[in-house]
Amino acid sequence: MTAPTTPTPAPAQTDDTSDAPTGRAPGGALHGPVIAWFDEHARDLPWRRPEAGPWGVMVSEFMLQQTPVNRVLPVYEQWLIRWPRPADLAKEPPGEAVRAWGRLGYPRRALRLHGAAVAITERHGGDVPTEHSQLLALPGIGEYTAAAVASFAYGQRHPVLDTNVRRVLARAVTGTQYPPNATTAAERRLAREFLPEDERTASRWAAASMELGALICTAKNETCHRCPISAQCAWQLAGKPEHDGPPRRGQTYAGTDRQVRGRLLAVLREAVTPVPQSILDRVWDEPVQRARALDALVSDGLVEPLPGGLYRLPLT
Repeated sequence: MTAPTTPTPAPAQTDDTSDAPTGRAPGGALHGPVIAWFDEHARDLPWRRPEAGPWGVMVSEFMLQQTPVNRVLPVYEQWLIRWPRPADLAKEPPGEAVRAWGRLGYPRRALRLHGAAVAITERHGGDVPTEHSQLLALPGIGEYTAAAVASFAYGQRHPVLDTNVRRVLARAVTGTQYPPNATTAAERRLAREFLPEDERTASRWAAASMELGALICTAKNETCHRCPISAQCAWQLAGKPEHDGPPRRGQTYAGTDRQVRGRLLAVLREAVTPVPQSILDRVWDEPVQRARALDALVSDGLVEPLPGGLYRLPLT
């Protein structure tokens, strides 16, 4: 979800394309127009600036998962002021990461980012590793984040498949309105097939196709008349047929355990001392759901129970 301004040279990480599908139009017809559009229209975001460095890119990737840019920006900026390097975060208790995460949602990401910072400090001298395999070995980092950091921070050649890129490929190449609900092996093969051979071009393509999906080829109200590849888009050429696959998953929040967890965490984030059960009981009227949400927070390591019915953010 981020992009570099000036990639730092790093050892090549060439993906295996032996199982790439054949018979499709080459991706080169798309690369140039999309990258040229990106060069002109890319948003000026702090993690895209050279001074962000690999750590800034990694922090942004954790925060941007399932969270829009406008919500991430203020938290990201405060985070980097407080913890400009992985070692700065690693020496803090994990609960401080949860506290600083604020209302970004999915707070387990804060614990995972803290765990990655500890591992970077212990294994790599405090520098975000350059190798894709080393990134993938860090706790809390999956294939997407490892590929994104390697590509956006180090200018390497990796397929970076987030929701925006998947939607662009689905429409432009396969002619469908939406990609499957979950990433498939066929999508991964397609992404590898459309990856430019040159490392710098590949990293720019990853960033540019992601930005195109975020700004133009959006899930709703897409602006095809502004798209640099509308004349080549298979979905556009087919008359923009409506989605006929499985229903797309919608997200609900009101009344869910996730909402209750958020309210409980909000109390604990504001507290400077352990919070008694009686205070937490006030945040939600339904006792069974409230207890279930609190138990889940404890199980996830986001809340630490203490003797005497007290709770706090985790110290270890």
